[in-house]
Amino acid sequence: MKYLDIERYIDVAGETVVAEIFAAARPLYGLRVLETNSTFHGGGVAGMLHSLIPLLNEVGIDADWALLYGEPELFQVTKKIHNALQGEPVDLSDEEIAIYLRVNETFALYSPIHLHDLIVVHDPQPLPMIRYAPRRVPWIWRCHIDLSSPYPPVWDFLRAFILRYDAVVVSSEAFAKPGLPTEIAIIPPAIDPFSAINKELSPEEVRKELEAHGISLEKPLLLQVSRFDKWKDPLGVLKVYELVKQKVDCQLVLIGNMALDDPEGPVIFEQVQAQAARLADVHLVTITDPLLVNALQRAAAVVFQLSRREGFGLTVSEALWKGTPVVATNVGGITKQVIPGVTGFLVEPGDYQAAAEATIQLLQNPELRLRLGAQGKEHVRQNFLITRLLLDRLRLFRKILGK
Repeated sequence: MKYLDIERYIDVAGETVVAEIFAAARPLYGLRVLETNSTFHGGGVAGMLHSLIPLLNEVGIDADWALLYGEPELFQVTKKIHNALQGEPVDLSDEEIAIYLRVNETFALYSPIHLHDLIVVHDPQPLPMIRYAPRRVPWIWRCHIDLSSPYPPVWDFLRAFILRYDAVVVSSEAFAKPGLPTEIAIIPPAIDPFSAINKELSPEEVRKELEAHGISLEKPLLLQVSRFDKWKDPLGVLKVYELVKQKVDCQLVLIGNMALDDPEGPVIFEQVQAQAARLADVHLVTITDPLLVNALQRAAAVVFQLSRREGFGLTVSEALWKGTPVVATNVGGITKQVIPGVTGFLVEPGDYQAAAEATIQLLQNPELRLRLGAQGKEHVRQNFLITRLLLDRLRLFRKILGK
């Protein structure tokens, strides 16, 4: 018997959760929702929308997706804004501000806003479009970035747009900034256990995926899955690997795609290439291949997420779902996923020695790896599956609409 998409989740999330989803959706039947972001692939936001939008439609919501059309000069500006929101001192010129506003004004004029009853805008790229659109329906700004200490001048500039929104959604309590709209919802991201990046793979499928990319399992595998972005600290991962390699013979894979809205990626990748060239057994992968990521996360002995700043770091939940322990930094939403000594280990950003010691401990203790991996998968099952995100979204929509 063929199951509908939502019914597949009964086995992993339980009947009660699925029943709650349908109950929450009933007052919203026919609601026309528009999700807006800046890229169709290349990041956690796009990955979630690929799963969330079909599920919204299945439970009775008329959900659609619009992409902000961005030329390279726009993404140069929005990358600076992204960095500023994560605390980097950044100066925006009048010309850069003009580019940012011009693209959003055009997008607001030509996107199908007028066809929808609720607009959800993701991250700073399309944030100002609300200024240029008729205010006939509620708007929600969903920020996936670490807002704990934004650079004040840029924050003040963006806040003028944020105040126009009816609600703001962030991933952690630490990001709920004073001066935001009254309605602030804390909704962590989530993974889809049936997506290509998370679905079950047999050991033979894992082996074939890795062999196709020249990766064997003769040595223990260490892994970080992230964009080549300075905030993800891939150069730091190489330093940790170098320390671990002195004690345990292993290999490292750094895999990250080049998101269309991240112009700094190629520059960071060149720096990583130069440092990796002097180390043995390092694989750098830049293709977009969800099945390969899936196989790597299953094959890895330890997964890193050594970000200096992080909104959430959904790759942590992806790894934990596959029973792989994680060594990560004590920042942002990572702390909701990695419970020290339970699902992995946390270190402070830049403490490469501590990260190496935690990794060595896991490599030398297979029983510990198995225990933390099993506990990690259960932690994700209870907290970070797409069913929970769908239910949170429906409840927020009802609250905003008074239903």
